[in-house]
Amino acid sequence: MSSEPIASYALLSDCSSAALVSASGSVDWLCFPRFDSPSVFGRLLGQEAGFWSIRPVGAHTTTRRYLGPTMVLETTHTTPEGSVTVTDALVLGDGRRGHDLGADSPGTLLRQVSCSQGAVDVDIVLSARPDYGLSRPLLHAVDGGIVIGAGAMTLSFSTPVPLKTGPDAALARVALRPGDVLGFALHSRAGAGGDPVLWSQAEISRRLEDTVEGWSSWSGMHQNYRGPWQDLVAGSGRLLQALTYYPTGAIVAAPTTSLPEVAGGTRNWDYRYTWIRDASMTLQALWVAACPDEAGKFFQFLATAAARQLAGGEELQIMFGVGGERELPERDLAHLPGWRASTPVRVGNGAWNQRQLDVYGELLDAAATLPEYLAELAPETRLFLADAADAAAARWRSADHGIWEVRGEPRHYLHSKLMCWVAVDRAISLADVLRAPGRVQRWSEARGQIAASIRTEGWSPAANAYTQAYGSDDLDASALMLAIVGFLPADDPRMRATIDAVEQRLTDSRGLVYRYRADDGFAGEEGTFLLCTFWLAQALALAGLTQRARDVFERAAGFATDLGLMAEEVAPDSSELLGNFPQAFSHIGLVNAAWAISEAERQRPGADAGQRTEAR
Repeated sequence: MSSEPIASYALLSDCSSAALVSASGSVDWLCFPRFDSPSVFGRLLGQEAGFWSIRPVGAHTTTRRYLGPTMVLETTHTTPEGSVTVTDALVLGDGRRGHDLGADSPGTLLRQVSCSQGAVDVDIVLSARPDYGLSRPLLHAVDGGIVIGAGAMTLSFSTPVPLKTGPDAALARVALRPGDVLGFALHSRAGAGGDPVLWSQAEISRRLEDTVEGWSSWSGMHQNYRGPWQDLVAGSGRLLQALTYYPTGAIVAAPTTSLPEVAGGTRNWDYRYTWIRDASMTLQALWVAACPDEAGKFFQFLATAAARQLAGGEELQIMFGVGGERELPERDLAHLPGWRASTPVRVGNGAWNQRQLDVYGELLDAAATLPEYLAELAPETRLFLADAADAAAARWRSADHGIWEVRGEPRHYLHSKLMCWVAVDRAISLADVLRAPGRVQRWSEARGQIAASIRTEGWSPAANAYTQAYGSDDLDASALMLAIVGFLPADDPRMRATIDAVEQRLTDSRGLVYRYRADDGFAGEEGTFLLCTFWLAQALALAGLTQRARDVFERAAGFATDLGLMAEEVAPDSSELLGNFPQAFSHIGLVNAAWAISEAERQRPGADAGQRTEAR
């Protein structure tokens, strides 16, 4: 099993697939040709699932960074005898296309090793194990590399040095001196047979330069945020772009599966899909940290994928595959021991067919965020959005599984009611562009009914806060969304009481926020959620409590790795990162909270003086 800390990994992306590279120099996760494809390297979840390691022999120290505003990784290993640098990238399209980050092949991973000083011996081990480690490929040497045959996939490995091939791996030890540069490339191709793809050293160098240029050009053209935590916001924007499936515009929640919410536990899910729930928050973050073009493409993907479903009279699905796939059946990979013995290892996600009423609000809120893109949608898609508001108006009284996808009996979750309110509220404002002015009256009636219900049944006098579900006194961080979506002003007395309750009673000793503390039927205690902590910062900013907001923001942002990446959670008994990694939701929360604090300080400079003790 793997025990490498989650925080030790760096992300590589070609905007179609992803790889994770450890600080020790091992690619322990790689899926070709899509984010949700079976892994080629999967040591992250089990030693026998494959890896590609390049590292110095013997003791050494390591530093790493992304090269400028890119997702190209540079890792420098220093030994007592010398220093080598490994530059890693998943190949993008030609960088001279500027904003075009689409990969132009089914997938190519580049690793270039250079020696800057002294003499360093480097070990190279390539152990490809496609299909989550179930395939044992056949390796045979050819001029310029190795061909790796594995059922439905063929891999070819470009190498400037001969490697010894065994039944499961190819390996070599190479002595490097100053000025030596060696480039390696792993290429994927669907199907068997055909000529292998093998690149020369010049071609590897050119493709690496193009990939650096592609990311740099995209960042220079699209990242214009100027405000607090500018570097963190810019890095989060690149991360969201890196998690985008370029052919459709879908954004995955994370590029991994089954990294646990509790080490050794069973809260292990596949996040390599796109959730409608993420839509409006993602679009807002993209608007701040990247470019409206990316936001528009993501929205059009969601609207089109969901429209096909609602047109058939079904309830709106909560999530889709990156190609728009609807069925995402979940299965266990019993042969993998999981990260730190966290089982089961799951692929697919059984929540795909849950009833979650909040998705109507997320979709309409996303439409309201980018109204200029609605005119570009097909008339039937605009009709679908109006129908989605009708569905929210008709179904809001129903119970569901809620934002956290609890796998138990449906309940009347406050957040679900709130997002049904958002659906009809935003539909009213968009009625003309949706060409549905005749529906405004029933939407207005539903909006009033939902609002009255939330105010009376969502409020708990015992908790002195809005709570997780009707009739419950349990706190839930999602109640902060009442202010974030504009249902209540953040300085409303009940909203302020809810913000204070979350800050004081739903946090750990470090001030990080739990989603909730109520029993959810799963064994083990989960960690605090970075997204929820950023929600608290955002709600405090909306309430004008900017110093408190800054304090909360910096607590959460302090758990970003040395490369600026964040997981989903922080362990309750340590500072270790947990959950699928890197997690889009955490970065979305960071961007939106930074923007809210920036706007609050711009609109009300100095308004927070002395307020830190007021609400404590």
